[in-house]
Amino acid sequence: METFSKKEKEKARQKKRKDKEEKKEERKASAQKGQALDLMMAYVDENGNITSTPPDPRKKRIIDQEDIQIGVSRQEAVEAQDAVRQGIVTFFNASKGYGFIRDLQTQESIFVHMNGLIDAVGEQDKVTFEVTRTPKGLNAVDVKKVV
Repeated sequence: METFSKKEKEKARQKKRKDKEEKKEERKASAQKGQALDLMMAYVDENGNITSTPPDPRKKRIIDQEDIQIGVSRQEAVEAQDAVRQGIVTFFNASKGYGFIRDLQTQESIFVHMNGLIDAVGEQDKVTFEVTRTPKGLNAVDVKKVV
């Protein structure tokens, strides 16, 4: 005895098999026709876009191999600044363990994590700190509260 769902599943399987056979026949038919090579060719233009028109040989540019940069470009060395800076804590969330310090000299906001603290700090506290560069930006370490 076949249930309704079994019949439906069998119908779906047969339909899928039929569709697969039809696609197979279409592929065989299109392969026998054969397309012109020009219709199958694709080119890349000077902007990196795929196009059907071949490049113009008169617009060809010669590129020196040394001019090609792979990866991150080199950064200029930052001038040596004072090792110890002074700033004011503009924000600190003790429950999350991070905050920001406004550098008094450069007025830039520098991230600080609780692992970089020597003394406990709160908002509007004056602090001294050192700066390290991380992939995400500047980080304050050895943060001490100024009395």
